Amino acid sequence: MQVSTNPQSENSLLAALSNSAYRSLLPNLTEVSLPHGEILYKPGGPIDHVYFPLNSLVSLVTIMQTGASVEVGLVGSDGMVGIAALMGEPISLDQAIVQIADGAMKAKLSVVKELFLRGGEFQDLLLRYTRAHLRQVAQTAACNATHSVEERLARWLLMCRERVHSEHLALTQEFIADMLGTRRATVSTAASALQTEGLIQYHRGHIRIVDQKSLEEFACECYQVVRSEFERLLGPGARS
Repeated sequence: MQVSTNPQSENSLLAALSNSAYRSLLPNLTEVSLPHGEILYKPGGPIDHVYFPLNSLVSLVTIMQTGASVEVGLVGSDGMVGIAALMGEPISLDQAIVQIADGAMKAKLSVVKELFLRGGEFQDLLLRYTRAHLRQVAQTAACNATHSVEERLARWLLMCRERVHSEHLALTQEFIADMLGTRRATVSTAASALQTEGLIQYHRGHIRIVDQKSLEEFACECYQVVRSEFERLLGPGARS
């Protein structure tokens, strides 16, 4: 199988497609800018388009009746926002909000679903991604219930870095608190602990990962569990 080498394919799913499969999808793709804080889907709202992030990062957030929120999924250059709409009705269960601004490739859901239902390579790839993404969601739930805020923050920062391909992350404490489902003061304490250990530098809404290897050792097991599952299902040699 000849894999696409199109320079626009910074998204791992698009890059994993063969040239023929990529050409089938390409006329339906539009490059768009995703500004920080933009809401792509609201809970209970329609999903008309799907997004393949390039170096942007989108959080899937569950919002409780009290207004409290917590991140249940994270999609960057590793995947597609709106994958659940391929499996049933095109209604969003969560809020999809842009966490780190950049670009994405956008396509109509109807077009992507038509290609998906044809079976073959495109369907196989998206099903494998769906399985990996579900593992991420399940592991995130377990992580939130069992690990310390410092470990969870380390895991979360590593996942962000991996999906935007940068050690520099524009993230406020308030936004991180919403994603981790905790208080801003708790995030501030956790970030200070990681900075004291020499793992990150934090200043006015910008975080820089200073020592990735040590941050991985500090993080809970969940980072490696999710990473290994993505590599197993979507890494080199994973195609059937």
